[in-house]
Amino acid sequence: MENVPVALGIILIWRGIWVALDFLDQWLCSGNHIITAGIGIILGFTLLYYSDEGLKSLERL
Repeated sequence: MENVPVALGIILIWRGIWVALDFLDQWLCSGNHIITAGIGIILGFTLLYYSDEGLKSLERL
């Protein structure tokens, strides 16, 4: 039960980021999800590529 507050905190942070990005999508691209999805994919791959751990942290042990 001690992990429940941590899980809820992560979920609420993710929800807040998601809503903020929806507002950004409406403001910058007039709600065109294709453009912002493409930008998100490119930024995500870039962050993973340049991070110290990269995709190695996702490998199974």
